[in-house]
Amino acid sequence: MEENKELHEENLNTTEQETQQTEENIAENVTKEPTTEELLAEEKDRYIRLYAEFENFKKRTIREKMEFAQYANTEMMISMLAVLDDFERAIKEIAKNGNEADLKGIELIYQKFKNKLAEKGLKPLEVNAGDDFNVDFHEAITQIPAPTEELKGKIVDVVETGYQLHDRVIRFAKVVTGN
Repeated sequence: MEENKELHEENLNTTEQETQQTEENIAENVTKEPTTEELLAEEKDRYIRLYAEFENFKKRTIREKMEFAQYANTEMMISMLAVLDDFERAIKEIAKNGNEADLKGIELIYQKFKNKLAEKGLKPLEVNAGDDFNVDFHEAITQIPAPTEELKGKIVDVVETGYQLHDRVIRFAKVVTGN
């Protein structure tokens, strides 16, 4: 019993000492105010960070505006691809069994239309039979047995031309691959 009393008194003394130390630490922190230099350094740091954040915002906004302007007409370009394809089919048919004057007239209109689209950033994807199949530029619509051994896993035929607007693919080239 006496041992318990001594332990209890010892614990009380330790607790009182800890409480006194904590109160002293709090008093020190309350009375210790930041100096003018510390406040100035803190405000200067906040200013520099805010300025850097604003500069990044301006750069990002300019980049987004340029990108928007560059790709704003993507939907219109995609719709014009159908007209371009129709011109190509018409030229092939007229070349088979048509009038030479009609063919020249249609080719002139086709070239003018194609040049105007190219001025706006439209580029056809260069795809030839025998090229490696690349999922970033090609869409395989079917596979056929390869006519030769070196055409296995490669492009055998191009069904529809693919196009890029600046550096983005807006229509994948539709191809037939060999297996």
